[in-house]
Amino acid sequence: MTIKVVFYSMYGHIHAMAQAVVQGAARINGVRVDLRRVPETLSRETMEKMGALEVQEKFQDIPVCSVDELAEASGIIFGTPTRFGNICGQMRQFLDATGKLWGSGALIGKVGSVFVSSATQHGGQESTIISFHLTLLHHGMVIVGLPYSFQGQMRIDEVTGGSPYGASTIAGGDGMRMPSENELEAARFQGEHVASIAAKLASHS
Repeated sequence: MTIKVVFYSMYGHIHAMAQAVVQGAARINGVRVDLRRVPETLSRETMEKMGALEVQEKFQDIPVCSVDELAEASGIIFGTPTRFGNICGQMRQFLDATGKLWGSGALIGKVGSVFVSSATQHGGQESTIISFHLTLLHHGMVIVGLPYSFQGQMRIDEVTGGSPYGASTIAGGDGMRMPSENELEAARFQGEHVASIAAKLASHS
């Protein structure tokens, strides 16, 4: 059984969360976890001007996801930064290319889940995940979030991401804040939870 973790990360925050999701999903016996990135739509020159090129070069060993390989997975966990309360353009363009899968019903019954990042604590994390869910519902996927059994999302002793909709991290206005241990643990929990549900569904199919 395969779980795909498909992400876009400009400055490394979602990449760090994606690695934690992979770690969590790998805890389930018999699960293979594939880490994939979506294609970049910005030019190298633009990325350099945005100060993201050096970070992006660290991802080059991660395979770019093809649309067709999504159909191979029992579960897909998507990671995206927030852009004005919605998903980033790179992820949107990738999803918009999945029409053939929609037409054939290739993703119906597969588990889908989402994790995100934003610059600020109230920068649209929940709206981004919920709006992402619309696409997954159109594909007939079974949506899984981050249940309250991960009690780290209820902490009030520190500023932290995480909600019942999915794991999340706060990057800070200057992007200097990387995911906290609590946020990474939320991502691990979500990865394990999704893989566990996907395995249960597969065993009854």
